[in-house]
Amino acid sequence: MGQRRPRLAKPTLDKDLEKLSSVEEAGRQISRKLAAPGAALLFIILVAIFAASYVTGKPGAVIVIAAAAIAAYMAMNIGANDVTNNIGAAVGARAMSMGFGLGLAAIFEVAGAVIAGRGVANTIASGIVRSSVITDPSMMIWAMMAALLAAALLINVATWLGAPISTTHAIVGSVMGAGVAAAGPSAVDWTTVAGITASWVVSPILGAVIAAAFLYLIKETIIYRDDKIAAARKWVPILTGTMAGAFIAYLLVLGLGQLVAVSIPVATLAGIVCGLLAWRLLIPLVARQAEGLENRNQSLRKLFRLPLIFSAALLSFAHGANDVSNAIGPLAAIASAAQTGVAGAVTVPLWELVLGGLGISLGLLLYGPKLVTLVGAEITKLNPMRAFCVSLSTALTVLVASWIALPVSSTHIAVGAVFGVGFFREWYTRYSRRRHDYIRARSGREVYLEEPFEHNEEEVQRRFLVRRSHFLSIIAAWTITLPAAAALSALMTTIIFALFT
Repeated sequence: MGQRRPRLAKPTLDKDLEKLSSVEEAGRQISRKLAAPGAALLFIILVAIFAASYVTGKPGAVIVIAAAAIAAYMAMNIGANDVTNNIGAAVGARAMSMGFGLGLAAIFEVAGAVIAGRGVANTIASGIVRSSVITDPSMMIWAMMAALLAAALLINVATWLGAPISTTHAIVGSVMGAGVAAAGPSAVDWTTVAGITASWVVSPILGAVIAAAFLYLIKETIIYRDDKIAAARKWVPILTGTMAGAFIAYLLVLGLGQLVAVSIPVATLAGIVCGLLAWRLLIPLVARQAEGLENRNQSLRKLFRLPLIFSAALLSFAHGANDVSNAIGPLAAIASAAQTGVAGAVTVPLWELVLGGLGISLGLLLYGPKLVTLVGAEITKLNPMRAFCVSLSTALTVLVASWIALPVSSTHIAVGAVFGVGFFREWYTRYSRRRHDYIRARSGREVYLEEPFEHNEEEVQRRFLVRRSHFLSIIAAWTITLPAAAALSALMTTIIFALFT
């Protein structure tokens, strides 16, 4: 019997198919990575076309179109970096999904920018650099162009590194650096800059204190009570009514105030009335939600979900109104100088606000999730109650700043509120008498208020409720943002002046 002849043909078809599958999968991965930059580039091109439809045939049309494209790039970077202010706490607490939070923030960002973004944009456009010193319109145009580009590049790098910096720091520092490079230190209104800088120091502390105060209220009145659900039925409508009143007052001052003059006392009174009305209407709604819930902390998540979603929407509106100025302020200064021939005569048209709002929304949709995860889950552990305190504190602080047209850093406020909640929890866990009595009654044993840490370094770190490494790195990033932006802007201004003037 003869031997079987060996099969000389190789089964290359299967191997080739496997290679093709691998190539297709690699192609899909590359396509996904290129999708976001491609969408961003397409948006910049569309913005340039959109701006051209408004300024073609007017003086300085080419300059304004170029500035609009850079402003669109800046707006997207603001959205990518500052999205944490809007939904980071809520997503970190699992009160809403990432996709739902991004969509909610995008809608209210645009609304806030269009309805109420004009006041702070004027501050950025004309309140930092003295038009009496820089009287040459072309000098003002190129200085603002350099400032806008420098701030956008710095924020882009920070987002890529995963650092939640202040976009307001970046643009104000850039405008300062451009002004000094253009006409020396006298070009900068140092009184305005001092006021803004003071607000950066105060705002995160204020955000932390307000967040801690609300968390203290929730712990004392709801969490450490024998009947948590009954306490929540009483206090959740009050907390939500407080938010509703603040939202109404804000809309009247900065929203309706763009059309009809509304004084702050009248708006405040209207906010109080609407807040009381919301509180009364929410009582039966919260009571229905509370039916059948077990008397435990996990059940409180359901009762705080709706207020937390409302607070995220409110915060997105406030952020759009306040931070759209970081992209639109320099654009408004450039457009006004190019079209009127007068440096410092600034107006903010509606199309610029629309551009800024859409850019911020697109940026947060494309690149926002990275920093949402950092602020929402990696600094300290958040649940819906803590996330509610962070969001409400941030919103209230930003709203007060917007009332006085002061460009505070919403990033500082939001992250400060997260740290405030975490550090307060560390203090409350160790020293609260109510918590001590509550745990002792539940466990039936004595619990000491101050339990000394063991001398094991790993155990010490485990008992901390705030990651110290993030605290130090974020503070360091905040500290260097303004001088880095000013230096980069001054360098770019010098180069642009050498090339174009």
